[in-house]
This record gives sequence, structure tokens and C-alpha cells, in this order.
Amino acid sequence: MATEVRSAVRHQPNDWFTNNYTISTNAERQRDASHQTRQESRYLRNETDNQTKWDQHSNNVRLADRVDVIRKWKEILEKTLADIDKEIADLSEAKELTEQALEAKNLPTDVAIECLTQREGRQSIDIVEDEVESQLHKEVEVIDGIKKLLQQRIGEGFEQLCLLQEARQQLQADLQDKNLALGIDVEQYNLSDRSPNISFKPDSLRVPKGSTTPQQWEDFSRYNKERAEAEMQASTRLREAIHHTLQQTENDLEAQRIATEYAFRRRIHEFERAKDELEWQKKNTEEEIAELENDIRGIEEAIRAKINPMKLAQTRLENRTYRPNVELCHDAPQYGLTDEVKQLEATKRALEEKCRQAKHALDGLYNNLHRINDDLAQKNNSLDLDNRCMDVRQKLQIKPQTAMLRNLTLTGIEREKSKVLA
Repeated sequence: MATEVRSAVRHQPNDWFTNNYTISTNAERQRDASHQTRQESRYLRNETDNQTKWDQHSNNVRLADRVDVIRKWKEILEKTLADIDKEIADLSEAKELTEQALEAKNLPTDVAIECLTQREGRQSIDIVEDEVESQLHKEVEVIDGIKKLLQQRIGEGFEQLCLLQEARQQLQADLQDKNLALGIDVEQYNLSDRSPNISFKPDSLRVPKGSTTPQQWEDFSRYNKERAEAEMQASTRLREAIHHTLQQTENDLEAQRIATEYAFRRRIHEFERAKDELEWQKKNTEEEIAELENDIRGIEEAIRAKINPMKLAQTRLENRTYRPNVELCHDAPQYGLTDEVKQLEATKRALEEKCRQAKHALDGLYNNLHRINDDLAQKNNSLDLDNRCMDVRQKLQIKPQTAMLRNLTLTGIEREKSKVLA
């Protein structure tokens, strides 16, 4: 049986040598390329390791610097917040003092109105628009003006407190954000590539909405600080104005109180002088009435005393008319008796006229005494009213030391003194 030989491609020796050379050359070239790649990869590995470490160091420094900046502004904001808290407390205290001063003005108002009301009880000629009434009306006007000014200061204080609270809230919000940011940055500063809580994050290179530049960040905190300082300066000026207003109003009210009470004392002195004068006039008038009544009784007695002499003289004249004939002579006795009767009649007429005049004078004295008594009663009434007004005004000189005494004074309630039984 014949054997079949498979046909194969036959190469030339040159092809064989060429193939060997090609394989060797390619191997050497690949080894060179691999060596180059290895060298480059080592260089790149070293460079990237160094760059990574340097970047981490740089960012750690940046984070440390950022933490320092945040801490600096945090301290500034905390100091500003403490200052504004103190200013709010001071302004609240000044406002409360102003409210207390306004409330305390109710007492002077009530006292002045009570004095005006009591003085309406004056009578007749004593209803005078005197200096006391003028000062009382002026006192009411001064108190009303003080109330309006104090109410204005209270309103200004309330508005300024609102502005301070608004600035404080802005500071507090900024400070809270600073604390959160500080905590976050400190936490990031403390992280390392060996920390257990690190991981890949999706889209870590995104820029969050609402991000700001460092300049905007600093400008925001500086604006909050400067705004708070401006409001504190305005509050300080307002507190100074409030304290000045409180002192000025107290001085004005005290000056008006002194002027009003001086007018009261002077008017009371005038009433006392007028009362003393009326009492002196009353005493003299009563004495004069007593003397005049005694004189009238004397005149009436004198008139009665002329009756019998008149009867005697007339009887003699009548009896002598019965003389007979030539004996009916106008002799000296006749003329004497006639003159005596005429003289007695003239004397009686004179005494009666004088008695009438005396009684008329007595009526005048009684009328004047009645007028003196009425006027004296009016003066006593007016003097009593003004003295009661001065007693009422003693409340203005009481300075309550406790809240209870202050409330009792403002409400006009006097606490009864406790009595200890033995």
C-alpha cells in the first residue's frame, strides 16, 4: 500500500533567519518599552505620592488657617453678642425706670386735680383766680408735658430694643453658623487617609447652591458686627437721653411743686392775715355795738326822763291860765315856763333824733358785723381748704422704698399701723 505525504509550505532559509531576527528585535524593543514604562511609572508613582501628600498638607494648612479665621470671627461675634446683651439689659432697665417714672406721675396729677377740686369749695369773694390756682393749672400742664415726653422716650426705647433684638438675632444666627462651620472644618482637619469614616462621595466636585466667596463671607460677618455696634451706639445715646429726661423732668416737677407750695403758703398767710384782721374788726365792732346799745339805752332813758319835767312845766302853764282877771299876767314865771316847755320839746326832739341816728348806726354795725362774720366764715373755709390741700400735697414728698409702699402710695391706700396688745 502506498503512503500519501501531506503537502506543507516550504520557507527559504532567509525567511527563517529573518523571522528569528524579527522576534529578537521585537522582544528587545518590547523590553525597552517595558523598562521605559516601568521607569516612568515609578517616577509617576513617586511624584503622585509626593503631590498627594503635599496637597493633603496644603489643605490641612488651609483648613487650619480657615479654622483660625472662623475662630477669630467667632470670638468677635461672641464679644459683640455679649456687648449687645448687656446693652439690651441696660436699655431695658432704662425703659423700665421710665415706665416707673411715668406711672409715678399719676400721683402728682391726682394731687393737683384734688387740690383744684377742693378749692372749688371756696365761696363768694374768695373764688379768686389767684396765684395758687394759676400754679396748680401750670402744674397739671407740666405733668402732662412730662407724661408725653416720658411716653415718647418709652416708645423710642421699645423701637430701639426691637432693633437691638433684630441685630442680636442676626448675630446669634451668624454665630451659630460659625460654630457649625467651625465644627465641620475642625472635623475635616482631623481626618486623614487612614480615618475609618471616609468614603467615595457622588459628585463631590459640585458647587452647592448658595455658596459665597471668602470676601462675601467676611463682609457678611463684618456687616452684622458693624450693624450691632451702630445699634448699640444709638442705644447708648438713647439711654443718655432717657436719663437726662428723667433727671430733667424730676427737676421740673420738683421746681413746680416748690413754686405751687410757695404760692399755697403765701396765700395761706394772706388768708391768716385777712382772718386776723376780720377777727380784730369783729371784736371792735362787737365792742362798739355794746357801747352804742348802752348809749341808746341812755338816750332812751334820757328821753323818758324828760316826760315828768315836761308834764310839770305844762301843768304849771295850764294851771296858771286859771289866774283871775288882771292876775293873768305874762310875768317872768310865765316866760320861764314857756321857755322850759320849748326847751324840753327841743331836747326831746334832739334826743329822739340822736336815738334814731344811733339805732341807724346800730343797724349799720349789725349789718357790717353780719358781713364780717360771713366773710370770716368764708376765710375760715378757704383757709381750711388750702390747709387740707397742703396736707394732701405731703404725699408728694414721700419717697417709697419698697414695691409695696410704692404701690400703696400710687393707689392712695395707707396701711393701718399694727397695734400690739399688751
